[in-house]
Amino acid sequence: MTVPTPPTTRGALERREARLAWSLLLPTITIVSLVIILPLLAIFWISFKPVGLADLRPVAPVIRESLRERSGEMVIEYRVRNSSQQKEIVGLGFTDTLHDGVTLGVLPEPCSVDGSALRCDFGDVEGGFNERIRIPVTLVGDPDALEEMVEGTEPTGYGTGDNILTNTEFTLDNFARIFDGDEFWSVLWATTFYTVFGTIGALVVGLFAAMLLNKSFRGKGVLRGLYLFPYVSPIIAVAFTWVTLLDPFSGSLNALLIQMGVVESPINFFGQRPLALIMVTVFEIWRYFPLSFLFILARMQSIDTDMYEAADMDGASPFQKFWYLSLPMLLGILSVLFLLRFIWTFNKFDDIFLLTGGNAGTRTLTVNVYEQAFAISNIGAGAAVAVVIFATLLVFSFFFFKYISQEEGL
Repeated sequence: MTVPTPPTTRGALERREARLAWSLLLPTITIVSLVIILPLLAIFWISFKPVGLADLRPVAPVIRESLRERSGEMVIEYRVRNSSQQKEIVGLGFTDTLHDGVTLGVLPEPCSVDGSALRCDFGDVEGGFNERIRIPVTLVGDPDALEEMVEGTEPTGYGTGDNILTNTEFTLDNFARIFDGDEFWSVLWATTFYTVFGTIGALVVGLFAAMLLNKSFRGKGVLRGLYLFPYVSPIIAVAFTWVTLLDPFSGSLNALLIQMGVVESPINFFGQRPLALIMVTVFEIWRYFPLSFLFILARMQSIDTDMYEAADMDGASPFQKFWYLSLPMLLGILSVLFLLRFIWTFNKFDDIFLLTGGNAGTRTLTVNVYEQAFAISNIGAGAAVAVVIFATLLVFSFFFFKYISQEEGL
């Protein structure tokens, strides 16, 4: 008779295994939280704040001290300014310690001295505040040594300013600005066109290339390696090559088309609408089809050949074998590749920026993030566009896993 294991013993073992599993996962979870989750939360936070590029520097007093000669007398000059051009500083001032051998003359109004401690109070100052305080001094000793001592120490500034990054002031102006007008919708249309056709095109070309090389012949390894050239080449090199070849003035392609009589005048491939958007999409397909080619070819070579032999005996055509045998077996890997390529292409920035800089109707959402945040120094609006990108991809992933992945058994 078999004695069953007590439930308490099994439960204790499962708890120990769960604790061990969580302890092993804890470093990974911590790294992911620091690298991904915290920056993502920071982007959401900034998107609801009117943050400019200048606001990234905290509001604080900036004090500079120097010893120099003016009108035949030595003076200590303090330059006091507000680091912000918009925000005020409450209770701005500074303190400095006087060195032996330095005797102060007449003090200006905001300053006072107590023993060897100099203190200057300016009160509340507006943004852009910039003041110079000059105090005449008498030096006893080596002037060079005293100058080195005076300028070698920094005065201590004090005062509090409102930090727009950490305060509780929130606004929807960033989202209102990016959704206002037709500009956002034209950018969204360019992003959708580039992403959808770039993703589908890379999958179709990769599938076609995998079907061509899913044979045994001499030199197939070399040919497969050549197929990977667009994907492994540096993006700067291939983008510069495309721009050079398609240049309307000195490009080889335009010269060839004109000599063959195909066109009468050069074509500005990357400088006119809608051709520029089509060309950057073609570049996306050309550069990233090798990734689809690798995965699809690996999946095709794992399919049992007995099915194809049976189909040949039944008189199936090549198209029928592809449609009824190969394609159902490839739907799983094709759907995974579609999901990955869609997300990567939607987030693509460097290709378009290197080819066109976002001009001629090729301005996508990622390029818009760069232009908002750095070109016009509106960090909040750039973060808002990044939030829109994240929300769009989140909705797409939800529908993909809810409907498409279930149909493919993923």
